[in-house]
Amino acid sequence: MSNLTRLNSTQMAQFAARGFLRFDAAVPEALNQQFLDDIGDASDQPDSIMGHYGNIMRSSVVPLVDPGTPLSQAYPQGSALANILDVPEIAGAIESLVGSGSVVDHHFLHITFPPSYTPADKPALKSQPTHQDSTIDPRQAFDVQMFYFPHEVTLEMGGTRFIPGTHFRIVSEAAIARYQNIAGQQHTVCPAGTVMFFHMGMWHGGGLNRSEQLRYMFKIRLCPTQRQLRLWDIEAEGAKDKKRPIFWTDPMQDPTTLAAILTQPEPWFEADTGRLEFINRVRFWRYISGDDNFDADYWVTRIENEYT
Repeated sequence: MSNLTRLNSTQMAQFAARGFLRFDAAVPEALNQQFLDDIGDASDQPDSIMGHYGNIMRSSVVPLVDPGTPLSQAYPQGSALANILDVPEIAGAIESLVGSGSVVDHHFLHITFPPSYTPADKPALKSQPTHQDSTIDPRQAFDVQMFYFPHEVTLEMGGTRFIPGTHFRIVSEAAIARYQNIAGQQHTVCPAGTVMFFHMGMWHGGGLNRSEQLRYMFKIRLCPTQRQLRLWDIEAEGAKDKKRPIFWTDPMQDPTTLAAILTQPEPWFEADTGRLEFINRVRFWRYISGDDNFDADYWVTRIENEYT
């Protein structure tokens, strides 16, 4: 992965604040088609959903990958997945987020089926509940989940829904399943070859597919093996650390600074507890930048200045 384009400070700040990055149509169409060919995309409808999964697992060239396998060794050279991971924008994002020695936790081909796959005597398909992957995870170190959409996803296809800014709201996996239609949630509608990177804590779920086509999304969860410290291109043009007055201030402040990005609220934020997310974001930025004195609008410093 020598040919890569690392993230800049603006992109890293956006990831810190919102918990995701999106790269529309980053994967060339030829690779998208290679991937669909590699997974054995079937034109004939099987007898059942599990039957379709079984057909793909038997015929697919997607390998079995043991947890902890280095990403660089996970996929055969020349395969669609290896080639996708070598796309400069994708390779650069991975190294900027989890480093050059990241390992695969797991991967999975998510298939969302249209209504025609449900027999008349079976319950109708439902959307996947809102959840946070795995278990309660209080680390500052973070895994990322790469979501790859090999074909166009329309609104009717029920693309992955997610709630930006929820990645620091730690819960127990599906304990949030009862929450639906949260203010500010997004539904992934995208062109073919779109790749998204989610912080492991992002609240998300698969949408209900109301189209007549299968929807595919391939996910890889990646774990770091090094301290995630200044892994992005810190020399590239991007957001700068610039102090500013707060509350009584110029209403035309620069929206491109680190402080502005890290204190941009989400629609679901409450007036009081939303401020806790600003503190979480500042602490996260301190962790990835190594700057223990960094602050945005004094949120963290004002609760640290105890002198004995």
